[in-house]
Amino acid sequence: MSFANIYDIAGSSMAAQTTRLNTIASNLANVDSAAASAEEAYKSIKPIFEAVYHGTGVDANPAASVAVTNLTTTLDNADMRFEPNHPLADADGYVAYSNVDPIVEVADMMSATQNFEASVNVMNRARSMQQSLLNLGT
Repeated sequence: MSFANIYDIAGSSMAAQTTRLNTIASNLANVDSAAASAEEAYKSIKPIFEAVYHGTGVDANPAASVAVTNLTTTLDNADMRFEPNHPLADADGYVAYSNVDPIVEVADMMSATQNFEASVNVMNRARSMQQSLLNLGT
């Protein structure tokens, strides 16, 4: 495995975690979004990650990068609140709100941030190792 592979793998992780942070930001921004019906209510978005193996046969690389293969919405029901005076209330007085759980989103944000920072550390360590190789002859 070359240093380039290390950078590619760590970079793919950073890109995936950036996508994850973008979806978390969208979810948190819409935590209190109201809609006229449960079908129209904002639904929490989650990225789907998949391992990507490189090479085949003798040249197969046992290490894998990561890719975001899809963005999916959660199946949880909208939060229906009784607010008969709200302009979006249905005939029964209920308003549909997003199914976003801010506590889950903050926990996911912390995890995504830690994973991103770990990938930065991997890149920094690889760079340090390369620098040590360059200094070998001096």
